[in-house]
Amino acid sequence: MLSVLTACEEVISIDYKTSSSQIVIEGNVYDQAGPYTIKISKSVAMDAPGVYPPVTGATVTISDNAGNAEVLAEKDSGTYKTSNLQGTPGRTYTLTVTTGGQTYTASSTMPFPVEIDTLYSSKMNGSEMHQINVDFIDPADIKNYYRLVDIVNGKPLGNDLVTSDELSQGKKIEGTLVYDEEDLKVGDTLTLWLETVDKGVYTYFNTASLSNQDSATPANPVSNISNKALGYFNACAVRKKSIVIP
Repeated sequence: MLSVLTACEEVISIDYKTSSSQIVIEGNVYDQAGPYTIKISKSVAMDAPGVYPPVTGATVTISDNAGNAEVLAEKDSGTYKTSNLQGTPGRTYTLTVTTGGQTYTASSTMPFPVEIDTLYSSKMNGSEMHQINVDFIDPADIKNYYRLVDIVNGKPLGNDLVTSDELSQGKKIEGTLVYDEEDLKVGDTLTLWLETVDKGVYTYFNTASLSNQDSATPANPVSNISNKALGYFNACAVRKKSIVIP
């Protein structure tokens, strides 16, 4: 997949780089109905296969600054889910994970949502590639950070496109995403999630892109989780739009 935005943009595929095993925590809280999921695993050495063993038996709690808190249940090995928590824009959410005698924490403040204005598809002349155009209006006088997540027929493709409004404060932000026939075919349903994220989450995905581009000096993304954990905790507002590829 290729992509272009009128502001800074990065397409990200994360592969953690470490010479020793470290805890990896990845999770999201949305302003949509739950359950929300936290996944916990162990990283592997740089020369080992990219399979991350799950971490079981951890104590995982999510709380907010309105006095709500929930201990998550482990539904599958290393996968922990909420049952009652509801994400609300403007609130700050704190994740606490205790495992192996260590405690890891992260906080993320959920911004307010931004709507997708238009989403449409066109076939690129002389090729089997599909061009997807998306745009949205950045709210004025508010510093915003965005993450675009693409889902085809209900399955995430794993392409994360992040941008800020540094060059587009209060203006229209336009994106062009190009897919080959392997990823997107006629009749497929493409759903784009526009996540409004906080600066810490943006920094994580932004540095993930930079580390992928410079393979000569591999480094891990800048995590917003304490105690040298890898991964991220993201409390974000989401707006979605879908199209069927003609």
